[in-house]
Amino acid sequence: MKNQSGKTRVESDLIGSMNVPAEALYGVQTLRGIENFPISRFLLSEHPLFVRGFAITKLGAAMANHELGLLTDEQYNAIAQACREIMDGRHHDQFPVDMIQGGAGTTSNMNANEVIANRALQIMGHEPGEYQYCSPNDHVNCSQSTNDAYPTAIHLGLYATHLVFLEHFNRLIGSFEKKAEEFAGILKMGRTQLEDAVPMTLGQTFGAFASILKDEVRNVEFAANEFLTVNMGATAIGTGICSEPGYSEKCIAALREITGWDIKLAGNLVAATSDTSCMVGYSSALRRIATKMNKICNDLRLLASGPRCGFHEFDLPARQPGSSIMPGKVNPVIPEVMNQISYKVFGNDACVAMCSQEAQMELNAMEPVMAQCCFESAEIMMNGFDTLRVNCVDGIVANEEECLKYVHDSFGVVTALNPVIGYKNSTKIAKEAMATGKSVYDLVLEHGILDKEDLDTILAPENMIKPVKLDIHPKK
Repeated sequence: MKNQSGKTRVESDLIGSMNVPAEALYGVQTLRGIENFPISRFLLSEHPLFVRGFAITKLGAAMANHELGLLTDEQYNAIAQACREIMDGRHHDQFPVDMIQGGAGTTSNMNANEVIANRALQIMGHEPGEYQYCSPNDHVNCSQSTNDAYPTAIHLGLYATHLVFLEHFNRLIGSFEKKAEEFAGILKMGRTQLEDAVPMTLGQTFGAFASILKDEVRNVEFAANEFLTVNMGATAIGTGICSEPGYSEKCIAALREITGWDIKLAGNLVAATSDTSCMVGYSSALRRIATKMNKICNDLRLLASGPRCGFHEFDLPARQPGSSIMPGKVNPVIPEVMNQISYKVFGNDACVAMCSQEAQMELNAMEPVMAQCCFESAEIMMNGFDTLRVNCVDGIVANEEECLKYVHDSFGVVTALNPVIGYKNSTKIAKEAMATGKSVYDLVLEHGILDKEDLDTILAPENMIKPVKLDIHPKK
């Protein structure tokens, strides 16, 4: 936040005093974090659902503390209003700290504490920094430590992100399903190891894309549900020091009330405080989706390749000129960007896995970069899903004649004839087709193995894309 007035207020912490911009809702520990961690452009303010996760966490804690008599009515009402304002999207510019930071998230937690405390002070009729009336540590952070509040905010923020992620993901799946219906009657050649295999429909190709993605919905939902188990009340290491009996249960009840989600308290708070496996699981689930997206986009690029010297089974929408030197060239830029997103998700997942194994004793200090990776992966995938859907999949146009030509010209079509004319005849036809360049279709008629009516029946799309029993016999 820019210091618009040029005025400052003095705040102090363990290290010393600093001049904080007078307009800022954050305080000295946030400012110290800004100076200590100028690491990336991944700022907390850029992740509104993470910021909202903090506000929910702090509101749940305040509700429990108020019920236990640890906050006055005035303090609670002001803190609650400040939290709800943040939940509604206000004051997010007051979270300028880098997502990647040392201290196991203390900078982010104190950023939230200071913003909520200073906004509460304003609501109470005081000036920011007058912490004797409402303190970031004593009141907003009451009964908490960074080590339970920060991971809880991560969990809630990532679960909220996941719910949005599913909406974008399902829309993309729906687009592939629509294309599967549109292309259901277009016969083409299937391929294995980039070689001709057997006929199928273009609709089956797109239906397979939809299906392999749809299979991942249950997996990613299972992984996301682990975020609903939190360790509030663990405080520093899981023993609950500095919290009162019953605080955890009251806090969990408050979080459930606020969100409407099935939030649960971890069974062992010491274990939960150092365990980051839920982020490992979710990142892995995103990687699985990215792996499939990479395959799909590679197929889109290959099957649309050409237009004269490639497969050219369908046309992707032209989005931009493809070259600064080659006139008329158009490239598959949308699948390409989705490929790159997938590779970024792979890298983020590797980072999450490596950091998770760095837990030491009762804490994992690497949580900040793990959280950054998970939020980034989910967010860039959502953007990629929408870009691929709107700028590519929805506008794909099939080249039906080209697809059918491949079927007629392919040696692979002889496989469809094998159950009727036998392996010996099929091999003979395939070898001659390879040697002469003639089509399997023409050679079968030329050798009088089948008449045209029977051959067309065998090669009819509906008879080549599923198991069938045909009462057809070779003429010789």
